[in-house]
This record gives sequence, C-alpha cells and structure tokens, in this order.
Amino acid sequence: MKYTGLFLGGLITGAALGASLALLYAPQTGKETRDQVKAKIKEMETELQQLREKVKVKGGELKEEMKVKMNEIEKKIENLINEYKKNLEPSHGAN
Repeated sequence: MKYTGLFLGGLITGAALGASLALLYAPQTGKETRDQVKAKIKEMETELQQLREKVKVKGGELKEEMKVKMNEIEKKIENLINEYKKNLEPSHGAN
C-alpha cells in the first residue's frame, strides 16, 4: 500500500512537471501560458483527490477483509483449544 502511494505520487509529480515544461516552451503569450498552467494544476488537483478517494476506499475494503480473516482465525483457535481441552478431560466411564 505504501509503495502504491509513492508510485502514484511520483507519477503525478512527473506528469505535472512534464506538462509545465511543455507549456513553458509553447509559442504563446505569458498570460495564455499562465492560464493553461492554472487549468492544468486544477485538473491535477481533481485527479489527485480522486486517487485519494480510491485509496481510502481500497484501504477500507482491506481493513474489512482483515477483520473477517481475524475473526475466522480466532474461531479456529477457539475450536482447537476446545478440542484440546476435551482430550485432556478424563472420560466419565474410564474407571
């Protein structure tokens, strides 16, 4: 999960730098360039927010999956303990 976030952050940063450099070298006025840079930044902020939401949802899904798995493991351990205790108890008809 940590590496996915780092990758996405690097990807977005690289895209932003590439887009900014392309705009700076484009043959247009300064105002047009600034307007395009502002629009691109706004667009990337929106994309970043969408990615954050996706990561948040995925994190919640993983958390729920882990809860289910932990409950299953707890039940298995409880069953094993009960079986072990049964095997330790002397049977009523043994003597």
